[in-house]
Amino acid sequence: MKKILIIFLVPQLIFAELVLEITQGSDDPFVIALLDFDGQDEITNQINTIVNNDLNRTGEFKIIKKDKLLSSPKSEEEINFNDFKLLNIDYIVIGSLESENEFNLSASYQIFSVLSKKKIRTSKVLGIPNKIKQLAHYISDGIYEEITGLQGVASTKILYVSELKENNESLYQLIVADADGVNEQILLKSFEPIISPAWSPDSKEVAYVSFETGIAKVYIQNIANGDRRVAIQNSKQISSPAWSPNGNFLSLTMYQDGNAEIYILNLKNNNLTRLTNHYSIDTESSWSPDGSSIMFTSGRSGSPQLYEINLRKFNSKPQRITFEGNYNAKGSYLKNGDGIIFVHRSSDDFKIALKYFNENFIRPLTESKLDESPSISPNGNVIIYAVTENGENLLSGLTLSGARFRLPAKKGEVREPAWSGFLR
Repeated sequence: MKKILIIFLVPQLIFAELVLEITQGSDDPFVIALLDFDGQDEITNQINTIVNNDLNRTGEFKIIKKDKLLSSPKSEEEINFNDFKLLNIDYIVIGSLESENEFNLSASYQIFSVLSKKKIRTSKVLGIPNKIKQLAHYISDGIYEEITGLQGVASTKILYVSELKENNESLYQLIVADADGVNEQILLKSFEPIISPAWSPDSKEVAYVSFETGIAKVYIQNIANGDRRVAIQNSKQISSPAWSPNGNFLSLTMYQDGNAEIYILNLKNNNLTRLTNHYSIDTESSWSPDGSSIMFTSGRSGSPQLYEINLRKFNSKPQRITFEGNYNAKGSYLKNGDGIIFVHRSSDDFKIALKYFNENFIRPLTESKLDESPSISPNGNVIIYAVTENGENLLSGLTLSGARFRLPAKKGEVREPAWSGFLR
């Protein structure tokens, strides 16, 4: 059968294909009373549910249900802090919705510290027309940031690849969704594999590998309008794109001379610079947060290990940075640059692991047998990855504070997640 490629130049909306399942919370969460927002019941119920789920998913919060509270104040004047102190509640959130016009909403909310018995934040969030979910995510991010000191990621996006079986063939889809797995948009459909999706630093474009021409090629696609282009015209296989922090370069794996090597593509003038030169396979590059180094997977030691090369040092040689175990691959830097996340093989199991540069040991983070493709949230606190459970491919996640969640698909299989940057 002839393979057919279908490209959606404008992203196509589909109904929620991922279902968020929170499986474990933090051992020491902030305890909050999240009082129902005032406003039209149908809309406020939706806002309340989304904000609850967003905060629960972070693993940083324990939300006391309304029926467990001793009082339910609607304003600052009605708050009796002792009612909340008796329940060991740390913070109180009170909010309301306002209609800006027929189609648009805004939300106002206040956060109170029970310990200090005072208001610590007042915010008004302007909504986007017909985007109630986005408004709720903005509220969640504001609450999260005020209490934890970290930017929230509820309003960010994830990118992933799904695979559906149709008439004994696989249909691959490149999909972008909200961080909680809903509001999906199909960027690309193809009967040929799609792999290695990666966000540009401004989250306006994505790079990925498509086999639609018969060999691996890297494409760059605009999220808003679907416009796409080949990153570099070449008759050789090209894969594993990674954006530089300033968005001006892509590091790539190219088979220019028949062997997999790391190259850097200047996106402004299409100039190529070869970074590695070894008979072993060099692939899966990623950039340090300040753009000064590139980490990649190489088999030059006899097994897949992570290496790092300093881009600011003349004639720099790759330095091995993982030594524990006989398989360490697909590495990404932590957002603050003080460590890395990667896939580590322990016995016969592939786990997501963390290594800080000031430590000489690895910290396994997951307990499954076949975990892969970790991606770190822009605030550096959440890791999403692909996992195989009972023969099924799905997405799972964890926070560095101990929470865990799953994003199984309603149908088909999902893999290769990538987290966007901040969108506000």
